[in-house]
Amino acid sequence: MKILILNGPNLNLLGERDRSIYGLKSLSEIENCLVSRASELGVEVLFFQSNHEGYLIDKIQETAGKVDGLIINPGALTHYSYTLRDALADLKIPTIEVHLSNIFAREAFRNTTITAPVCTGLIAGFGWRSYLTALELIVSIINDRGK
Repeated sequence: MKILILNGPNLNLLGERDRSIYGLKSLSEIENCLVSRASELGVEVLFFQSNHEGYLIDKIQETAGKVDGLIINPGALTHYSYTLRDALADLKIPTIEVHLSNIFAREAFRNTTITAPVCTGLIAGFGWRSYLTALELIVSIINDRGK
C-alpha cells in the first residue's frame, strides 16, 4: 500500500514560520514521524511539497493509479484553488485534507475550504498530529475496502 502526502505553499517553512500557529516541527520532522508510523502499519509513504499550484496538480495526475490514498495539506490553496479541487475530484482513491491549525477558528477567509468537499474527510487543528491521524485513518479506510 502506498500513500502520497502532498504539501502546498509555505509548508516548506514549518518550524520557522509562526510557531504559535503551525508548531515547532519542521516538515522533514513531520515526514520522519510519518515514515516511522507507516513502517509500523506496513505501508509506504511518498512525499511531495511545492509552492506552485500546477506542480501539485501535476503530481496528483502523475501518481493517479499508482497510489492507494492521498493526504493533502493544500495550505492557502484550500480557500481558492478550483483547479486543485478539480484534480482532487477526479481521484478514485481515499483522500484526506489536513491542516495543522484549526482553520475554522482563524481569520474569516480561512474558514472556507473549497477542496474538502471533494475529499473523503478533513482533519484540522491538531498540529503535526493531524497528519498522523490522517495516515492511520486512510490506512484503515483502504483496508476496509478490501485493498
